[in-house]
Amino acid sequence: MTEAARGQHDGSTDDRTTITPGQPGTACASSSASEHPDDVIPDLAVGFIVTPDFTLLAFAGFVDALRIAGDVGERSRQVRCRWSLVGADLRPVPSSCGVAIPPDETFGEPAKFDYLVVVGGPLTDDLVYDDAMLTYLRRAGAQGIPLVGVGTGAIVLAQAGLMDGYRCCVYGDHDIDIVRTFPHIRVVHDDVVVVDRDRLTCAGGTAVIDLAAILVDRHCGHDRALKILPHLVVDGIRSPNHQPLPLVDGSFRGFDNRVKRALVIMERHMNNPPRINQIAGRVGSSVRQLERSFRSSVGVSPQTYYRAMRLRHGRWLLTHTKRTVTQIADDCGFADASHFSRCFKRAFRQVPSDLRRRRTG
Repeated sequence: MTEAARGQHDGSTDDRTTITPGQPGTACASSSASEHPDDVIPDLAVGFIVTPDFTLLAFAGFVDALRIAGDVGERSRQVRCRWSLVGADLRPVPSSCGVAIPPDETFGEPAKFDYLVVVGGPLTDDLVYDDAMLTYLRRAGAQGIPLVGVGTGAIVLAQAGLMDGYRCCVYGDHDIDIVRTFPHIRVVHDDVVVVDRDRLTCAGGTAVIDLAAILVDRHCGHDRALKILPHLVVDGIRSPNHQPLPLVDGSFRGFDNRVKRALVIMERHMNNPPRINQIAGRVGSSVRQLERSFRSSVGVSPQTYYRAMRLRHGRWLLTHTKRTVTQIADDCGFADASHFSRCFKRAFRQVPSDLRRRRTG
């Protein structure tokens, strides 16, 4: 906890859970050490920055984990953990689902926080990040404040020039965007949370609970981190190098770790399939080792499995969307519709148009 975060409070009795500049926790005032949040030096102070159209689940999940871990007496107060939403001004920021949240305070002194967390949202061609936000983040980086990127929040940090030489986690197709635009960043494709020195990034979604628990465990103790689990209906705290299971093919419990990581990479790049030697390099394996692991886990080579995965995805698109066969072939990484149709017929004993016709009928 920085000294700046231990400033005196003004005794405000505002009912909102907010933090004003230099005065964390003004919302809570009571009468004994456990009842007086103002009398307790917080173990963890977090500042949040959200971009326009930020993901509400990621922000709310992170804050709720801090709320549960940091309270005393189950009254949802900012005691052991405190947080504030900061922005260039106090105008509400819309989330991607339409719910807008106003910042608690404007950009002030970054050193009052132990961490600054940037929560991003969908990337669009016309998206421009606020100069005041980028300047504030650069000042925080220069002061050595650890910076956290949630979802595309990692791209905000990269835009500010604060991720060069760091490993980072970005979910889905955004890894392609960040590699193309910021070649000095090492993108991790198959972990839900990446901790690299004073930069922490996560894929978003429920992975923010894991990231919040990691910070709570580090600053408030393991018992407080475990306190989060039953309240948020979480089975356990996943480690930073935990790999998410692929969505297309169901459960892969018991599979070789390299196979699970390879499957995640395959799933995320079905429209532009990397070569098997590239996948092997990303999971720290030789092609021969990866082939042996695949045959042991799923009974076929990675090449065969990857093609089957893409064809299953194509079959789902045929029956659940109105995309053309040509568009689906491109979505699934085939050279053209003819190539897709030939492979599809070998796998499912019918051509794509027949499947769609039967489903429509």
